[in-house]
Amino acid sequence: MSERTDRDDFQATGDPALKESADHGRSELLGYDQLYNLWERQHWRVQDIDFSQDRVDWHERIDAEERFQRMYGLSSFFIGEQRVAAELGPMMRAAPDERMRLFLCTQIADEARHVAFFDRFYSEVGVLESDNLDDRLEETSAHLNENFGVLFDEMLASRVDKLAREPEDLETLVEAVTLYHMVIEGMLALTGQHFIIDYNEQQGTLPGFVDGFNKVARDEHRHVAFGARFLRDMAERDERYRDAIQRTLVECGPAADGVLQPPWAEEDDVIFGYSLEDTRAFAMKALERRMKVIGLAPVA
Repeated sequence: MSERTDRDDFQATGDPALKESADHGRSELLGYDQLYNLWERQHWRVQDIDFSQDRVDWHERIDAEERFQRMYGLSSFFIGEQRVAAELGPMMRAAPDERMRLFLCTQIADEARHVAFFDRFYSEVGVLESDNLDDRLEETSAHLNENFGVLFDEMLASRVDKLAREPEDLETLVEAVTLYHMVIEGMLALTGQHFIIDYNEQQGTLPGFVDGFNKVARDEHRHVAFGARFLRDMAERDERYRDAIQRTLVECGPAADGVLQPPWAEEDDVIFGYSLEDTRAFAMKALERRMKVIGLAPVA
């Protein structure tokens, strides 16, 4: 989908959205053991990233209005990573196969690392006045919109809470993976990452952030590849799981679309060089490719 994702390390994740062959329903999904082994090979350390130029850029090259506009994307990722890190435990325990659980344990570690990445970026660049993680999360949440809360704190959280009580409920697990891996990570996060990284590279700003955010994106392509494999396996197992995937996509569609639009933006605004239609088209193309590989018709 871009020169960046054509790199071998991104292609190695097996995410169908990165494969043109997926347009025809053809893409080789990695197995759970392969995904775990790839996680071991793709480790990175937040502490190795240099944010010194980013601090200069944020305070001297990016004006106050643009900093405000950038906060919606930054806040969505910072809060989103924290939310999903907290929600993955019940999903991991509900997975019906030990290999699935093993991979989901690696994803919990990844999401914690992503929270640490954003926390260090905010702290060293001086994005907010808050001086600790808890306060930074609270302060940055003011930039989110209502649909973010609907998707994370209602739709995803209600399913995760149910899994905590009833870990044997595989239909709810299928719904949770659809919401998390296909929609929150696969459509929203990876779409946002694509456009945020592209804009910063065009402007020559925030090089440390771009370095780390590329690594975050690579992790999330690997997570989405797990989601595609899991949902295909479950869809082949029982028709009711196919129905659960489709039903969940339809239910969350309006909220997911709403998350793509910052609360201050109008429908026809061009934000950082891209329209809302550009972001919708990118997100839907990725979903369409994944759904074809899973064996389901795309949901409009």
